[in-house]
Amino acid sequence: MRLRSAPARAILAPTMGQPAEKQPRPATYADLEAVPAHLVAEIIHGVLHTFPRPATPHATAASVLGMDLGGPFHRGRGGPGGWHIFDEPELHLGEDVLVPDLAGWRRERVPQMPRAAFITLTPDWVCEVLSPSTATHDRKLKMPVYAAAGVTWLWLINPTERLLEVFHLNARKLWEREQVFSHDDLVRAVPFDAIELELSALWEGLADEEPAGQR
Repeated sequence: MRLRSAPARAILAPTMGQPAEKQPRPATYADLEAVPAHLVAEIIHGVLHTFPRPATPHATAASVLGMDLGGPFHRGRGGPGGWHIFDEPELHLGEDVLVPDLAGWRRERVPQMPRAAFITLTPDWVCEVLSPSTATHDRKLKMPVYAAAGVTWLWLINPTERLLEVFHLNARKLWEREQVFSHDDLVRAVPFDAIELELSALWEGLADEEPAGQR
């Protein structure tokens, strides 16, 4: 294993993808609630998007990262604490409804999280784990929404390429890619650089190839 932090700044301007199909009216929260429980549903710019639940590479990366960050940052065990870290919170950012794989709020800004079915407070950090069916959706549709809402840090994890990209929102509300890590790197990735993460743990125990058609 090796420790590596490779700054690779690249400015990403907000861009919009095309919806999969035209809708006669903007989607409502009632439409989202009607989606079967086995699907993940989001509303972006009035369009309802649904996806199947993630396959094991996606689920493994998200679950392991949540465990690795939860102890030192959510609970303050082996780390500085100071964060609320949630798995798959339902975020209501204006008219948009998004479900990131992970999200975090600094306790100095949000001392207590509300007791509610969804959260309207903009996170300080979000993480999206990319899969073949969601990568374009996450990059072209969700990243601009997070930027417009003022999310400060965003991580993209690609289990297929075994890659972590760290983005920071600049003063112009454009994403700058600050760090890139891959494979078995030992990483200190902002804003959680107080501890060292084993990137290999996010894909440990997985087969090298996925069956065709997996999300």
